[in-house]
Amino acid sequence: MGIRKLKPTTPGQRHKVIGAFDKITASTPEKSLVVGKKRTGGRNNTGKMTMRYIGGGHKKKYRLIDFKRNKDGVPATVKTIEYDPNRTSRIALLYYADGAKAYILAPEGLEVGRTVISGSDVAPEIGNALPLANIPVGTIIHNVELRPGEGAKMVRSAGTFAQLTSREGNYVIIKMPSGETRKILAACKATIGSVGNSDHGLEKSGKAGRSRWLGRRPRNRGVVMNPVDHPMGGGEGRASGGHPRSRKGLYAKGLKTRAPKKHSSKYIIERRKK
Repeated sequence: MGIRKLKPTTPGQRHKVIGAFDKITASTPEKSLVVGKKRTGGRNNTGKMTMRYIGGGHKKKYRLIDFKRNKDGVPATVKTIEYDPNRTSRIALLYYADGAKAYILAPEGLEVGRTVISGSDVAPEIGNALPLANIPVGTIIHNVELRPGEGAKMVRSAGTFAQLTSREGNYVIIKMPSGETRKILAACKATIGSVGNSDHGLEKSGKAGRSRWLGRRPRNRGVVMNPVDHPMGGGEGRASGGHPRSRKGLYAKGLKTRAPKKHSSKYIIERRKK
């Protein structure tokens, strides 16, 4: 899957770089795996705006993704590769041998007609899901669980992957996309391969309107506000605004916000690169 650079026929097209849809094989989703999705517009139950910069955007339907992959031993055939408006990666529709249907995140290299399977004794091939205890050291993985049976929580964005580097008792050591090295229970499942649509990071919207289609309203910076509105506001001319901080005065960009006694800190061997 590549990207498309458009000819500068209009100002909006000039810098636009969008993903190609050549690998997508279906334009409408599987009806049984789709539910409605409501928008809040950043408002709470009384209609008061509690989150700024949210509103508008194209209507979406939510595709139910199988992050658990708990149909062990039942082979499934990849029927279609589809676009999902709720995530950066593409999704694949699976038809199981017993008649069930499910969506999974489409890994890089997965094509229509391929067979995938989950279970503890399956081969470590692209799209197969198996416990970390049975995955060979050095394997590229994605869709990683944090607790057994909970469903995948990590490494789900387009183009991301983790690597299983070693084992340590009941745990395996995984290098995350951020550069963090951490321990995860060997009973947790992961899927082989990296997440597809790796060119997503090269896309450029080209115009403000594309952000509006995604439901993002204009975001104004703190330094252009008045002192009454933001700690970084005010000053004659274009003042830099001092140390970066939030509207409520909390420091940003460099201040560590992780709780010092957080339960999961003992599983982190090396923190992510700054």
